[in-house]
Amino acid sequence: MMKSKLFWPIVVLLIILLINLFFDKNFFTIEVKNGYLTGSLIDILNRGAPLLLVSIGMTLVIATKGVDLGVGSVIAMAGAVGAMTVSGANGDSLVPLFTAIAFVIAISILTGIWNGVLVSRIGVQPIVATLILMVAGRGIAQLITDGQIMTVYYDPYTFIGGGHLLMLPFSIFIVAAMLVIASLLTRKTAMGLFIESVGTNPEASRLSGINSKNILLMVYVFSGICAGIGGLILSSNVASADGNNAGLWYELDAILAVVIGGTSLNGGRFYLMGTVIGALIIQSLTTTIYSIGIAPEINLVVKAIVVLIVCLLQSPEFRKKVFGVFNMKQTEKKSKNEGVSIS
Repeated sequence: MMKSKLFWPIVVLLIILLINLFFDKNFFTIEVKNGYLTGSLIDILNRGAPLLLVSIGMTLVIATKGVDLGVGSVIAMAGAVGAMTVSGANGDSLVPLFTAIAFVIAISILTGIWNGVLVSRIGVQPIVATLILMVAGRGIAQLITDGQIMTVYYDPYTFIGGGHLLMLPFSIFIVAAMLVIASLLTRKTAMGLFIESVGTNPEASRLSGINSKNILLMVYVFSGICAGIGGLILSSNVASADGNNAGLWYELDAILAVVIGGTSLNGGRFYLMGTVIGALIIQSLTTTIYSIGIAPEINLVVKAIVVLIVCLLQSPEFRKKVFGVFNMKQTEKKSKNEGVSIS
């Protein structure tokens, strides 16, 4: 069981959640208020929804031995486009809502195509191609919002990130739907095998008949869609759009979530459920830092330490050295107690 990629991330997640129990005895309590389920665990799922979505898309990109540094900017652009579309709308019509969703999905697909074409067709390194969008995308988001925080006064729009369905936050259902779609595409069809094959050896994949260029294009488009929907949730949850700060550093958190979940940056085999656990670890850690009174300034330092611990625990070489020394000392101690010398 300890050899499973999910074992150590689950252990770390449980430890983080249990730490909160020492500071808040009601941390695991889930109550019904105003017809909705409320509690710290529900808040973690709700607030972590955008990161979960971005991380799911990032998993497929990293599986192809790539990276998408532009997801944070896509979040900002999606929020800006969505807020701008529904600005001035009234609550009597749902047309502005569906129009905003369509525009957000469209711009998300376009950003994915931009990254995918640069990487798969032109041959630009993924980190360089997506870095271009990371810089330019946030500038575009600021142009859309005119450098100001755009406030939304349209209830149907705020339902996406702040509404409830079946007593749970609606954003949870969006994440679940995207996770199911990703799982079905990659585990119930040959698509997952193609992605892992391209990430392991793109040249061998091409020679075996796999169109690696289309696979790369597809994963970047999917990553863009996940980031766009995440931006829509984030914007609707706070009923505003901030082109400067929305989605800031989300690309780094998503990469950390994927790595924590057991997917290698060298590409190949990937673990969607591991990514989900990794994203929950990051969100739970952020919640813990704020709830126990740790200064927000050292948030990134604490997060880096936890990520380092998880990565070390996942390393077979590290576990072999650490636990090997421990087992050796235990053997020597037992031998001495029995009066047997070990050469």
